[in-house]
Parts: sequence; structure tokens; C-alpha cells
Amino acid sequence: MSASLPFTPYKLGDIILNNRLVMAPMTRSRAVNNVPNDLIAEYYAQRASSGLIITEGTSPSPNGLGYARIPGIFSDEQVEAWKKVTKGVHDKGGRIFVQLMHCGRVAHKANMPESAEIIAPSAIPVKGEIWTDAEGMQPYALPQAGTLAQLEQTKKEFVQAAVNAIKAGFDGVELHAANGYLLEQFISPLTNQRTDEYGGSIENRARFVLEVASAVVEAIGAHKTGVRLSPYGVNADTGYYEETDETHIYLAEEFQKLNLVYLHLADHSAMGAPEVPQRIKKAIRQKFRNTLILSGGYDLESAENDLSSGFANLVAFGRPFINNPDLTIRYKNQWPLETELDFSTFYMPGAKGFTDYPFYKSQPVLQ
Repeated sequence: MSASLPFTPYKLGDIILNNRLVMAPMTRSRAVNNVPNDLIAEYYAQRASSGLIITEGTSPSPNGLGYARIPGIFSDEQVEAWKKVTKGVHDKGGRIFVQLMHCGRVAHKANMPESAEIIAPSAIPVKGEIWTDAEGMQPYALPQAGTLAQLEQTKKEFVQAAVNAIKAGFDGVELHAANGYLLEQFISPLTNQRTDEYGGSIENRARFVLEVASAVVEAIGAHKTGVRLSPYGVNADTGYYEETDETHIYLAEEFQKLNLVYLHLADHSAMGAPEVPQRIKKAIRQKFRNTLILSGGYDLESAENDLSSGFANLVAFGRPFINNPDLTIRYKNQWPLETELDFSTFYMPGAKGFTDYPFYKSQPVLQ
């Protein structure tokens, strides 16, 4: 089997990717005071040999912060800081989208500014506890059900964040409508029990994310706007519900109408969630005909298979990029992968387990 296709260029909107392997978004919690720093710039520049980098979840507003030390893109200071990140990636020939992640109810006030509010579709807290630097492990906060005025303001915050992203030098944005965060909280009836135009039917539950996507498209263009979905994902009390399949097929159809540059479909079964059935992936593929990024448990052989069949246009890798900053180059040269991964450093501040994983020993490199 030829493994050449993953390493061929790909046109995404108005940019050319050097290859078809994507670095998936992964929370790393290194942004002290929610501002990207030199360490973060180094981390992404190290991984610029991937065809596309999608950053860690980045908040569009103070209300969107939830975890400790996640970055934002709502202040002038943050925008200026991100410019160093995007320049570092572009200087190495890479491309980078920022993932806009509003945590919604997956939050605690200790991780947020004093004035921030924890809003969600409905006043239903997440079960369990969340880490805070100030107070250690704490129960998730009880969110308030967002008023129509708050939802309108939140849409504006997404739009401004997208505009800020382009100003900061990003090639585009990914709207995070997966993994139990705010946009998915509206999509799922497990977290959305509203009785107004944003709750109840599939169309009503999908309304908020579609309105956000439409507004972002109007602001920066469909060719710079992607979205991520995770049907069957179980993070933050999400999971299967009776209309899961129908809901995500409907969303795929509506995203195609908006002409989004890509749909990123996450399958978390490699980390213990239920597998997304192949029939659902195929139904989504039929409805969404622009670029489809698939992620979840891939190796080079399975990526080649889905790229060759046309099922996927791009394939995203997550954890292998943590301990293999040169993952794409290792795959291309058939060099062995680093397999040791220090889970204890995933979300801790500092360089350890972040920028200190080695590149493969020096050899003639096939870029």
C-alpha cells in the first residue's frame, strides 16, 4: 500500500496545506492569566510540519472561560500574544486555525474573572468536580439559563473573537460544537431543556450553533470557518440520546448550506466513548460535501485508507502530536514514534510534558 496520499498538498478554502495530516485541538492549560505565552508559541511552532494545526480550545469571552489557564482571544493583549504564535507556525510553512471554545456550564468561578457569568441553555450543573488553581478540586458551578439577551451577546462575542483571530494572523477558526461545551449544550436534549425557540425540536436545539456559525461566516467568510462535532461523545455528561443520529445529520446538512470550509467529526471511542457508527459517518459525509476532517484513534495506515477512499479529506491526530512534535515527518520517513507519554503533565503549567518532547534524531529529512 502506498502511503503517499497523506503527504500530498490539499486546498482548504483559499489556503494550501502542505499535507493532509491535522493536529487536533487539545487542551494543555499553559496560558497563565488566559494569555498565550512564549511557551505556547514554541509548542505550536514545533508542530508546524502538520498540514494544519487546530489550537486548543480558546475562549471567545470572559464568560467562556471554564478550566484553569485556558487561553482567550477577546482582549487586545491576547490578540497581540497570538500574533507570535501564528507567525511562528507560518514562518515554518504551517497553517493554523484557532478553536473557539465557550465552556458554558463546564466551569467554576475560581477559573474566571470576577465579572464573568456561567451561562448555559438550562440551569443544570455538570456532575463531579473541576480543578481550580485557587481552591483545588471544586464541584462544578450551577449555571444560569441564558436569557435571550445573553444569548445575543454571546453570539456577538463569537463573531468578535473570529474577527480577532484573523487580526491575530490565524488562517481561520473552528467553532467547538463538541465535547459537551456551550454549543453542544444547546444541541443536546440532555443539557438543553428550554421551552423557547432554542429548545425542544431538533431544529430549535440546533438554532444557536447555526446562528453563531452564520454570523461568523458573515464576518470572516465561510472559507475561513469550520466546526467540530462529536456525536456519541460522553464528556461533561453528554452522550447518546434518541435523536443523536438525526440531529447530527441535520446539522451536517445545514452546515453545507452555510458552505463551511470544513466539518471536523470526532470519534472518541479510542478513549472509551461509544464508537460513532460508520453508517452515521457516511450519512454525514453525504450531507456535507465540503472538506471532512475525521479524528479518533487513527494511525498512518487507517488514515491512508480513509483518505484514499475519499471518505475523509483530512485526518486529525491528537495525542501522538504531544510526544511526537515531528509526527508528520516521522510518518513520512517511516521513523519510529515516541510512545512514552506523561499523562500527569497534560494540564500542568510549564515546559515539562509540553515543549520538551524530542524530535527524532538528526537524519536526512523528507519534508
